[in-house]
Amino acid sequence: MAVVTNNLIAALRPGFSAAFEKGKAKAPGQWQQIATLMPSANASTTYGWLGQFPKLREWIGQRSVKSMQEHGYSLTNKLYESTVGVKRTDIEDDNLGIYTPLFQEMGYAAATHPDELVFSLLGKGLGTLCYDGQNFFDTDHPVYPEVDGTGDAVTVSNLLDAAASPESKTPWYLLDVSRPLKPLIFQERTRPELASQVDPRSDNVFMSDEYRYGVRYRCNVGFGFWQQGVCVRDDLTSANFEKALAMIQSFHTDGGRPLGLGRGGKSGTLLVVPTSLYSAAKRVVGMELINGGESNPTYDEATIINCAWL
Repeated sequence: MAVVTNNLIAALRPGFSAAFEKGKAKAPGQWQQIATLMPSANASTTYGWLGQFPKLREWIGQRSVKSMQEHGYSLTNKLYESTVGVKRTDIEDDNLGIYTPLFQEMGYAAATHPDELVFSLLGKGLGTLCYDGQNFFDTDHPVYPEVDGTGDAVTVSNLLDAAASPESKTPWYLLDVSRPLKPLIFQERTRPELASQVDPRSDNVFMSDEYRYGVRYRCNVGFGFWQQGVCVRDDLTSANFEKALAMIQSFHTDGGRPLGLGRGGKSGTLLVVPTSLYSAAKRVVGMELINGGESNPTYDEATIINCAWL
């Protein structure tokens, strides 16, 4: 039987931390493919520049300065935690091996937490506002004739619905990730960190006879440019894929400049689907030959993300 001392408790921390980091390293991580990491230095961060797509012009005379319309899109960081208790009796009985998988799972959960947040938000895009005050996937995004957001706006849709009962269809998503800013934002205030409460005089040690270890994480997620995404509530077929691709290719900035989206092929375009549509996605963009030997016109037009969080 081990004698539980402060030095022994302190000596446990490196092993638990190593297991935590090992679990983090095993996490696959897909969120980086559709979201841009944005460091945050405050309780919230405002992205007033959303909606601006810079361009160059020939420099003749003085610089031409046009004030872009500013949008007050803010993300407030949220606090997340996960806590486990290590029984003092297990330390006394040198029975600590049972906790290694637990700390690995805690690290894995911390590393996949951004995936869960990012893809869950994508799935809520039909009912969650973006920078222009419309839902991220909507039928009436305002686009203005002037780059400064003035003039009579026309409405543009990034939602494709079936002719009948679209709400009964499983949504799938076509995203352009060819630009420096991706369609979603993952805002990180702090990295996930493993903390401990091991003071023998603390209430939890005295009352529960256990030491507590927990992960703490401050972050949040939000939407970037709606023009980089199309949601389809219709069957996943080659014809509907081509409709979605044509839609994302048609988008312009305020002022009428084409954005050039949806032309990056497999490296710049993502077909994001829930597991139930993975087989259909492979038929649309993953098979070079279809129908007994015909060439597939949409082969390799996008990379498939089979997402567990949708």
